[in-house]
Amino acid sequence: MSEDIRLHIGHEEIVLRRRYELLSITNDIAIAVFFIVGSVLFFHESTTTAGTWLFLIGSVELLVRPMIRLARRVHIQRIGGPGSETARDF
Repeated sequence: MSEDIRLHIGHEEIVLRRRYELLSITNDIAIAVFFIVGSVLFFHESTTTAGTWLFLIGSVELLVRPMIRLARRVHIQRIGGPGSETARDF
């Protein structure tokens, strides 16, 4: 059992933590795909514009990462979870 799962709130907190963790993992995979495909598109001059757009999208997704963590903390705190979590959220 992971040390950041606190059972005093019960099943609801565990479900929330897993959902936000899955969302975070999915976002991280999307970031990698955008940057990898964008990098490949820079190899040909005709696809440079598409590569630039993918880099921009990947950069926006990097902003989404802390927003997911913040939303998770707020949600858990609303259900009565502890407020003093570390940066090791995911």
